[in-house]
Amino acid sequence: MIRFFKIFSLLPLWLAHALGWGAGWLVFAASGTYRKRFLTNVRQAALRWPQWGLAVGEAGKLLAELPRLWMGRPVPVQIEGARHVQEALALGRGAVFLTPHLGCFEIVAQAYAESFGQNGHPMTALYRPPRKAWLRELVANSRTRPGMVMAPTNMAGVKQMIKALKKGQSVGLLPDQVPPQGLGLWVPFFGRDAYTMTLSARLAQQTGAAIILGWGERLAWGRGYRVRFLPFAQALPSDGTQAATLINQAMEDLIRACPEQYLWGYARYKQPRQEL
Repeated sequence: MIRFFKIFSLLPLWLAHALGWGAGWLVFAASGTYRKRFLTNVRQAALRWPQWGLAVGEAGKLLAELPRLWMGRPVPVQIEGARHVQEALALGRGAVFLTPHLGCFEIVAQAYAESFGQNGHPMTALYRPPRKAWLRELVANSRTRPGMVMAPTNMAGVKQMIKALKKGQSVGLLPDQVPPQGLGLWVPFFGRDAYTMTLSARLAQQTGAAIILGWGERLAWGRGYRVRFLPFAQALPSDGTQAATLINQAMEDLIRACPEQYLWGYARYKQPRQEL
């Protein structure tokens, strides 16, 4: 499989995306479970055919672009909102970057590491280690790079992130990822209760870190990516439910700006797993 990744990493981005588009539709047609979950989620968000139809192919692109992003040559990246990042880092209290499963979230951390992380403000990104040993090694080696380190989704990883923020560094999370039982709250997401992590709010509240929203727009025809950074517009309340609700609302706003690139097949409304 690693050899397969190396071969795919040599493909031009436009070709990888074209193959991914086809694969996205193939999986959608072949897997009744995936298709049902996908359609349930887009109906919950009141999406119409043109938008969710594009999202089927974009989900395939998400997987097809990984070999290039992890092992291939650098891809073109534009950054919008760099000043928001610079202003947050200048405060010296660190920054919490929140990125939903929208567009290419892999490129957001890479763009930050390249532009800001190598200048004294590395990003510690939270990730769930894959169960298969070969994939776990591949993911860890591919994502760890100058300006970026990885933290596993356990208590050791949480402590690692708190230490980073206290040093004035940055951390990155996907706040629409379903956390383990006991680490979240049931709050609305597109009008339906979803188990939502409280970690993102707690990290900011405990350390005084700024919150930055970010997502990576996948440009057409393999022209690269546009990474957008935005400040979180509101102060988080101390109440955990209210804070999680505000974060979900912010994620909804980002997704509504480009719903065709959201990962609608993700099991956002599933029951949380029991173990950490």
